[in-house]
Amino acid sequence: MKKLFLILAVVACVGLATANVQAQSVAATEQTLNAETDVAGTPLHQAIKEKFLEGGAGWMSPILIFVILGLAIAIERILYLNLSTINSKKLIAKVEAALKKGGIEEAKKVARDTKGPIASIFYQGLDRYDQGMDNVEKAVVSYGSVQQSQMESGLVWIGLFISLSPMLGFMGTVVGMVDAFDSIQAAGDVSPTLVAGGIKVALLTTLAGLIAAVILQLFYSYVISKIDSLTMDMEDSSITLVDMLTDYNRK
Repeated sequence: MKKLFLILAVVACVGLATANVQAQSVAATEQTLNAETDVAGTPLHQAIKEKFLEGGAGWMSPILIFVILGLAIAIERILYLNLSTINSKKLIAKVEAALKKGGIEEAKKVARDTKGPIASIFYQGLDRYDQGMDNVEKAVVSYGSVQQSQMESGLVWIGLFISLSPMLGFMGTVVGMVDAFDSIQAAGDVSPTLVAGGIKVALLTTLAGLIAAVILQLFYSYVISKIDSLTMDMEDSSITLVDMLTDYNRK
């Protein structure tokens, strides 16, 4: 449910931002559209639409759907990871001060009132302090794996879209070339006008698939880098928590 709200929020923000920009720069937009024309005088957005239709809705539509869904998942993950990022050093300092001031219960309260996976791991470790340090370490490791799985949720779909987009493009290429050779066979003669349509479909579907894969790959790599950074921070903070509880246990 939270993912749905985040995706809807992203769509709403993009829509409001677009409307605001368009309202403030109507004249500039008209000049830009007039300037962005091809040799035949066709507006750029119209030319893109025509190329999309020339590539064939059966091949281009799935690629477009993959891009939209992949971007929605990637933006939702970026928002989730940014909201999960906290100052771990500040949290460690607060937990350490709470341990000295009020003991385990005070430290649990600090962890419970702080958002993010690191604070959740801290709470699970502190909650099992009375069961011994071995159980604390097991809880920290186990819950760390759970938090990492939550951060990676949905990435498999982005990876799938990255793989399928160029595959669909190449499949459209093969179909376009087959159509071109069928036209040659039916006409009994090799003419550029006969094969141009099939070759155009082949090139356009390949181009669309590659562009979609590149766009999604950029977002995917960014999300992975954010997850790696958070995972490293989680591991370092977990080690610090275990060391703090070990020192606290000795007192």
